[in-house]
Amino acid sequence: MTGVAVIDVLVVDDHALMRAGLQGLIDGAEDMRVVGMAGDGAEALDLIPRSSPHVVLMDLSMPGMDGVTATGRISEEHPDTAVLVLTSFSDQARVLQALDAGAVGYVLKDTDPADLLDAIRAVARGQSPLDPRVARTVLHGRRVAAPAPAVELTEREHEVLALVGRGLANKQIARALGIREATVKAHLTSVFQRIGVRDRTSAALWAQKNLPRPRVR
Repeated sequence: MTGVAVIDVLVVDDHALMRAGLQGLIDGAEDMRVVGMAGDGAEALDLIPRSSPHVVLMDLSMPGMDGVTATGRISEEHPDTAVLVLTSFSDQARVLQALDAGAVGYVLKDTDPADLLDAIRAVARGQSPLDPRVARTVLHGRRVAAPAPAVELTEREHEVLALVGRGLANKQIARALGIREATVKAHLTSVFQRIGVRDRTSAALWAQKNLPRPRVR
């Protein structure tokens, strides 16, 4: 999704007024548009093949198929579509469930409209935006659930992981370090195994907690 000129967004929320408000906000931005709206997770899954969104803006609490279940299905069935959670829930359990299901970002419904648009743009660039309140919750949850193990990373893996922690996409990391994007992906595959995480968001949080900022050559 890096470098997308116009970001196609699918809005998923069970409240019609919320959907309409989000549509107005998103369509008012020059670099994104709403390509579909759904009232629950099942409807979203039906719409994705027809609308081909780059980003799904996903509520969590909905009748029928909820946002966590839908996020997991989207991650498995449509891996090129990124899920950005937009919800009023900031409790630890719901946040971790959504991220473990495959959400790449998590923002709260009381966020500033401009910040929400920036979060959508960040997701489209391959980054993982988290509301600061959510980030604190996740860091605490990961620390309680699984203390960071002692791991040995190569110097290059350390640099790549630290840049992930700063929110850089693979292409940006490749440019900063003077290596190929495919090499970045290979390093990340190794890093995920070494630090015991399954996704980029968890790796970024691990890096923010455990690594100093890198010195980019």
